[in-house]
Amino acid sequence: MNKSIEIEKREKRFNRWITVISIIVPLAVALLFGVRLPNVDPLYFLPPVYASMNGITALLLIVAVWAIKNGKRQLHQKLMTTCILLSLLFLLMYIAYHMTSDATPYGGKGVWRYVYFTILISHIALSIIIIPLVLKTYARAYLKKFDSHKKLAKITFPIWLYVAVSGVIVYLMISPFYVY
Repeated sequence: MNKSIEIEKREKRFNRWITVISIIVPLAVALLFGVRLPNVDPLYFLPPVYASMNGITALLLIVAVWAIKNGKRQLHQKLMTTCILLSLLFLLMYIAYHMTSDATPYGGKGVWRYVYFTILISHIALSIIIIPLVLKTYARAYLKKFDSHKKLAKITFPIWLYVAVSGVIVYLMISPFYVY
């Protein structure tokens, strides 16, 4: 079989899985957000941990771009895989926290309230959009379709970086209002 046809078939399979994952993950998060585990102490230690993971992800994304621009493909690949794993761990911790704890209302006033909700809403919306972008970008590299990987990465990178950085900002803005 022609190699390019085989790659196209593999990409179609990846794309089906990416579509399924991109739908299931946000739905699962939304559904689990309302579930409270009975008789489980709140996992109050998690927000600073997963906010730190967002910060580390942001730094690693920047280093990964530097790596690829300097011809360090293996380092780039390892950093990007690490970023995906950190994002997955973030998601698991985020769900665990919200399944054991009540949502914390933002207590800021005035213009800060508008700033907070603008960042929060854009963070949430883009965190949904980034799922298929990251997976498609990664799949194209895995399939060695580097030209299309690079084109998509130019879109994926700034959005993912924004999601990671805005996650830290949201945490810093709401953390004074946590009740322990």
